[in-house]
Amino acid sequence: MSDAIKHECGVAFIRLRKPLEYYQEKYGTFWYGLAKLQYLMTKQLNRGQDGAGMGVVKLDPDYGARYLARKRSASKTALTDIFEEVGAALNDIPEEYRNDADYLRKHYPYAGEMLLGHLRYGTYGGNSIENIHPFLRQNNWMARNLMLAGNYNITNTDELFNALIELGQQPKEKSDNVLMLEKIGHFIDEENQRLFGVLKAQGFTNLEISEKIKEEISLTNILKRSFKNVDGGYNMIGMLGHGDAFIIRDPAGIRPSHYYIDDEVVVVASERAAIQTAFNIYPEDVQELGPGNALLVRKSGHVEEVNILEPTERMSCSFERIYFSRGNDQAIYHERKELGRLLAKPVMQLLGNDLVNTVFSYVPNTAATSFYGLIDGIHEIRRDLQADALSKIDVKNEPEKVKEILSWRPRREKILVKDVKMRTFITNDSDRDDLVGHVYDITYGVVKSWNDTLVIMDDSVVRGTTLKKSILRILDRLEPKRIILVSSAPQIRYPDCYGIDMSKMGDFAAFSAAVALLKDKGMSALLDETYAAAKVELAKPSKDQRCVVQDIYRPLTDEEVSKKIAEMLKPKDLRCEFDILFQSVDNLHEACPGDRGDWYFTGNYPTPGGNQVANRAFVYYMEGRKERAY
Repeated sequence: MSDAIKHECGVAFIRLRKPLEYYQEKYGTFWYGLAKLQYLMTKQLNRGQDGAGMGVVKLDPDYGARYLARKRSASKTALTDIFEEVGAALNDIPEEYRNDADYLRKHYPYAGEMLLGHLRYGTYGGNSIENIHPFLRQNNWMARNLMLAGNYNITNTDELFNALIELGQQPKEKSDNVLMLEKIGHFIDEENQRLFGVLKAQGFTNLEISEKIKEEISLTNILKRSFKNVDGGYNMIGMLGHGDAFIIRDPAGIRPSHYYIDDEVVVVASERAAIQTAFNIYPEDVQELGPGNALLVRKSGHVEEVNILEPTERMSCSFERIYFSRGNDQAIYHERKELGRLLAKPVMQLLGNDLVNTVFSYVPNTAATSFYGLIDGIHEIRRDLQADALSKIDVKNEPEKVKEILSWRPRREKILVKDVKMRTFITNDSDRDDLVGHVYDITYGVVKSWNDTLVIMDDSVVRGTTLKKSILRILDRLEPKRIILVSSAPQIRYPDCYGIDMSKMGDFAAFSAAVALLKDKGMSALLDETYAAAKVELAKPSKDQRCVVQDIYRPLTDEEVSKKIAEMLKPKDLRCEFDILFQSVDNLHEACPGDRGDWYFTGNYPTPGGNQVANRAFVYYMEGRKERAY
């Protein structure tokens, strides 16, 4: 996409189901689990570059021995840094014991059976070490310790904050990280206390009780109570100090969660392809955690998927399929190709079926798969055009005409090449904009000056700032007659609040275009009416609110908004014509039938908290407030 936005976090979890000695003997190293964790995190690095963290829990430690370990970094090279430090810690182990699994289990902090990793893209708070997962709640009772990480955004933090206060707590802040850690921790404490009372009444000693709690603690009870009334999208992983673990997904399946189980490991990650690659397995070996379900991994090694929350209509994030996930997942790859293929017909209509004077390309690299689909679709249309043209001539007596018709094919070229050696570290706006204009190299000599139309495939258009300030000007150097930007995503009209940092209405090119159109049509009063309606909605409980921002777009056609976006993003000094073609929502659903979360484009939010965030974002826009809406 032409605008960089912060988005999804990535998570990884590994539970070794055999003793460390097993992996030492079979794979030649006790480092097996750590290596696989690093691999899973590296393969998901696209999901977070604001920091990284990992944690380890050891099973059955000796009394007085350390059984929890954590390493976090907020640096730009966080993932590399934490594993270098984990490796460097081996230097504290005498050389003769560095391959002794039993010794390492007792003395090396990271030789454990449960491992948790997190890659952070910050959407709340700064990038200080305090905001890096996993978070840790410690206690001298093993079963009361909690290490927590996840890919999530919770939309009703005010409600959860007040609920904790009513319980008697005093949370140190309102971030969803702190609130979820303390909310789950509270019910872990209550479950421990309940079992303590029951077992004490049965005559067990305190030491015996501690051991029996490890066996009898109910993760299901804890999770059902902890996630009651939690609004948002989440894939959350928790490890308890005694050896139990859970992975829970939101009831609408907004955030992705996948797992793999065999007799050696239990593995969880945000992305299926990462698990496939790390463990060299087939796609069908990887399961998707069901919406509202939890994967419970007991200290004993027993694993089961159980329902915690009643699933709602499945609204897994379609934008994730379009852009955020790694494109080597087989399903996502084909969906992205289909998104491109479905745009072939409207593109050819805009071109008047002229392939001879058109050059096709894409930007950025993540748009390549959709581009391949676009070209496939154009080839289908091209064959029909050729057949029709051949039917209208005397094939036997017009060989040159036949050759001309058979030569019709889309002209594919690599037009924009990002210079990875360039760094946009300059902070002065004018100088930085000039530098950005030179980050991309262009391929000269493939566009016929003032004759060819240049079709550029993009993932999506959010703000359009980079398009206006640099990319369109760069493409203009090639002297095309016309530029058509093709977005594989529909118009992004509404804020996200489930994990992607897109919360301010004024940032969206589509919203700005809609506001301008209403003013052009003499309908500015609709903005004031919607503002008043949004204030009324925000006075209601979130469950009773509707997304009034949808009213802004009702008088406008998609074509009108697209035309206005193109008009607003076209630089004044652009010499060629410029148009934007967006994907339709219907085509999006056709391409991604299993992932119908389309709230970015339609305002149809999967949870009440989404409606509330959209209403608040619009109010903030009308009041000129620059703060985020959640």
